Amino acid sequence: FKTTSNEITKPLSFFPFTISHTARLPTDLLVLTVATAETDGFSRFLRSAKLFNYTVKVLGRGEEWQGGDYMAPGGGQRIRLLKAALEEMKEEQEKTILFIDSYDVVFASGPKELLKKFQQSGHRVVFSSETLIWPDRHLEDKYPHVREGNRFLGAGGFIGYLPNVKTMVADWTGEDHDSDQLFFTNIYINPEKRKSINITLDSRCRLFQNLNGALDEVVLKFEDSRVRARNVLYDTLPVIVHGNGPTKLQVNYLGNYIPKVWTFETGCTECHQNLRPLTGIQESEFPQVTIGVFIQQPTPFLAVFFERLLNLQYPKNRLKLFIYNQESHHKKQVDSFLEGHGGLYQDVKVVGPEGADTDSISSRNLGLDLCRQDKQCKYFFSVDSEVVLKNKDTLKILIEQNLPIVAPMITRPGRLWSNFWGALSADGFYARSEDYVDIVQGRRVGVWNVPYISSVYLVKGDVLRSGIPDYDLFSSDTQDADMAFCTSVRSKGVFLYVTNMHTFGRILSVENYQTKHLHNDLWQIFENPVDFEERYIHPNYSLIMKNKLIETPCPDVYWFPMFSEVACDHFVQEMEHFGQWSGGADTGHRRIQGGYENVPTIDIHMNQVGYEKEWHKLLLDYVAPITEKLFPGYYTKAEFDLAFVVRYKPDEQPSLRPHHDASTFTVNVALNQVGLDYQGGGCRFIRYNCSVEAPRKGWSLMHPGRLTHYHEGLPTTGGVRYIAVSFIDP
Repeated sequence: FKTTSNEITKPLSFFPFTISHTARLPTDLLVLTVATAETDGFSRFLRSAKLFNYTVKVLGRGEEWQGGDYMAPGGGQRIRLLKAALEEMKEEQEKTILFIDSYDVVFASGPKELLKKFQQSGHRVVFSSETLIWPDRHLEDKYPHVREGNRFLGAGGFIGYLPNVKTMVADWTGEDHDSDQLFFTNIYINPEKRKSINITLDSRCRLFQNLNGALDEVVLKFEDSRVRARNVLYDTLPVIVHGNGPTKLQVNYLGNYIPKVWTFETGCTECHQNLRPLTGIQESEFPQVTIGVFIQQPTPFLAVFFERLLNLQYPKNRLKLFIYNQESHHKKQVDSFLEGHGGLYQDVKVVGPEGADTDSISSRNLGLDLCRQDKQCKYFFSVDSEVVLKNKDTLKILIEQNLPIVAPMITRPGRLWSNFWGALSADGFYARSEDYVDIVQGRRVGVWNVPYISSVYLVKGDVLRSGIPDYDLFSSDTQDADMAFCTSVRSKGVFLYVTNMHTFGRILSVENYQTKHLHNDLWQIFENPVDFEERYIHPNYSLIMKNKLIETPCPDVYWFPMFSEVACDHFVQEMEHFGQWSGGADTGHRRIQGGYENVPTIDIHMNQVGYEKEWHKLLLDYVAPITEKLFPGYYTKAEFDLAFVVRYKPDEQPSLRPHHDASTFTVNVALNQVGLDYQGGGCRFIRYNCSVEAPRKGWSLMHPGRLTHYHEGLPTTGGVRYIAVSFIDP
């Protein structure tokens, strides 16, 4: 769908409407619709009807639907119910009946415009029109030709005077599963009946817009704090929009805007209606939620994922946990989380990699069914391990939306990738809706009815038990599990929503995650730079320039925070896990380009553990910007031949003799804490007789390497000291 927009100056005065059963317009109009179940589409229909104060009577409540679906002829049940309702009405010549579908219909304007356009037609009954003939193509030649517009009748909507409509359906004797479309078609193509009842088609879509076969003709038109559907082929503004046939997704898209759901002036007008606020409710009365955690591939920062899960602002005794872990690699993190915090939750169920009978699809079905079978379960909150939930109130926010299924919008940093699709292609895969980029980038904020969500979403327990009761929602021969789930849900008439009313978080890139190291997250600086920074860069790093968090302990020696404590610990543990420390002799030829170390240390080089590219990226992103501020006029690409972690021990190599570094400047980061992990140590700059004897963990010394800053490593007298050294621009 495309959009046209006009500048709007009038503010929207929006308030809830109620359906009136007594108020009458100058010409009496009654809307009749058939709805045997109160679906999400039916609720949307009623909201749009209330907004314009239509008088609506619903037929068939409580009946079982026997009329088939749009995939095959059917709908006779609608005519039976209509005929019975009309027979109970008094014969009023000017009483007008609008008979319309409801599950896939939205009103774009009010009764006054509808009646005016109906009266202008000059006929007693006006049917919606279509470009496609259905269900019997052999009847095409019997259709009268039209001067302009659609030629074929659409049974999903018509308007007419009561006596004429009564006459039209009087001869119905069919079964509930018979075709209503064929019944009305045979009346229309019969010249005598067409003339006696005085039937015509809304060929130019002035009253009704059927979307099937006309998707390219319909655009959104924004004007005067409201939204219309405009038929660009006939330049008309239909009053009623109908997603007939296979166009349910398209009417869902239009229904995100029409008639006043979202406008440029007001934003989302319905996002704060029908909310279920949790404020004021005792925590013991909070809805019980089952959280399903799904670990289906090696995932970076899983320990952080569990930290964020623990930090969700929701009473733990109202939560049950279902954890499915497909990866043996992650068993340690799962066990660690449960040992430390599992007792806080009402109940915990874990399916691990040893559960051979439970694959990823069956695990998701099982998770939903745990909630479905538990009458106390009000919601199921599904979270994949690659989800980064930054908003601690995410669960509360989603519950308060009071929607059948709703996902918090999360994106991949710097990309248009998100956990929802705005549209589907003809074969059911991703397609970009016109508003997708605006929603992802936050230029349009609201709650959006979409065809696909994944990764993280909340499902109402009642919806699981009544709306989508089938156990297997995730299996498909042609679609992946998420697509199959969304298809299953949509086929039941349940809407999927995504909200970007708040900032919720992001999603990790997991495609290239390797698990061959001890701390594999250290290698994520390229794939997940935002998460790498949050985990491994000092929390005060961003304040260095703003708050001048740079100290000068010696001339031209600068000291600033660089690594978090976790980063320091992981680097040390990674090196000790690798274990191939040099002997302190001239053994560099086996490890470095050029093959010679001027002053050998007991160390492990970054290239030995496969960290050379990542270390260069780290220096480029976090050291080079500071260098250029502190040494004005000097610009670096952070090239290095030597980058390594040094280990000092009293009985191994306690100190380092005076020397110059083979660098333009050197970066030296303390990886553990003096006084706690070791005693002694530090660095003395001989020319200035100036020492840094208490280096802070995670802080970096930066100083010139040649000529002026002749220095030595002071003796470590106890424990073990670790530093990370880089000789930059040799």
